[in-house]
Amino acid sequence: MNTTEEYQRHASYSFNYSHDNDTSGNGTVGGFQSPFSPVMDKAMNGITIIILFITMISLGCTMEIDKIKQHIVRPSGVGIAVLAQFGIMPLTAFCLAKLFQLGPIEAITVLICGCCPGGNLSNIFALALRGDMNLSIVMTTCSTVLALGAMPLLLYLYCQGFSGLEKAVPFTGIIIALLMTLVPCAVGIAINHWAPRYSQIVIKAGLSILLIATVAIGVMCSIALGATVWIVLSPQILAVAFLMPFIGYLLGYTMSIIFKQNGPCRRTIAMETGCQNIQLCSTILKVAFPPEVIGPLFLFPLIYIVFQGAEALFLIFLFRMYHRFNPSSENPIKKAEYVTVDNTVEVVKVSSSGMHE
Repeated sequence: MNTTEEYQRHASYSFNYSHDNDTSGNGTVGGFQSPFSPVMDKAMNGITIIILFITMISLGCTMEIDKIKQHIVRPSGVGIAVLAQFGIMPLTAFCLAKLFQLGPIEAITVLICGCCPGGNLSNIFALALRGDMNLSIVMTTCSTVLALGAMPLLLYLYCQGFSGLEKAVPFTGIIIALLMTLVPCAVGIAINHWAPRYSQIVIKAGLSILLIATVAIGVMCSIALGATVWIVLSPQILAVAFLMPFIGYLLGYTMSIIFKQNGPCRRTIAMETGCQNIQLCSTILKVAFPPEVIGPLFLFPLIYIVFQGAEALFLIFLFRMYHRFNPSSENPIKKAEYVTVDNTVEVVKVSSSGMHE
């Protein structure tokens, strides 16, 4: 029996086996032995939390209070986006976990990823697609705040569909991780509001640290985990990581069409739906679960972000190629309407959407 099969065979048992009951002293629960020493595991937990703080501060620096107020006054776009984020992605994760018959640990990993709010990469992708940046930023803000209540509720509901997961979710750890996102996000908003000249520096530094840390953690964990890293590279896990963002992009765009949103809003909602907060997902999996339980599956967000980014870049490429060969669609000519008022001719500007300016 290979490592993956042995680990999966004990997956459901390890959920019901308390970490406190491990009296062997070798850090083994349910047949999986953690390759990390307690000191190294705590260090990685600390690094993961620090990365989450930095990236959430940089995310907050993209948010402007005035623009948030504008979308709160007219919340239709935000309402559709939040419905897409917390409706489409958790349901997609649940269906894919059922379709590929994932084990309990794999299922809860996928569900947590699917229930996470949108991340800051969605803002970058929306910008590249010439989306509505105000909507993108407000969507990310709202989904981050609403996740505090929505994420535990969705996990509780969807876990009822899997045997052995009804009481397996560490809700306390998840809520603590969610609270950790709100404080640095508020700090970022304060920086952008009171010291906007530093916002771009913080944003660039946060994204750089995120990319470097993601690669570094992935390499270190791959070396430490050895053969067990193939658990997150199994065909089922790779298929789920590929299909989840793709379905999110597709259904998010479709929903925005149904609700008659304009082009920029459609592209924004699509990106916000398919992009998950990978930093938050990684923190929850690494901090809320004992390493003997989650095993190497805390690396799943790294696999997800690769497909999430690759698929978004492919869509951006197609979008840019379309406008390259159809320049008229990129810069629509504004129409003019001539009206007569008191025997004088006036020109009333009309935007490309048909609304008077």
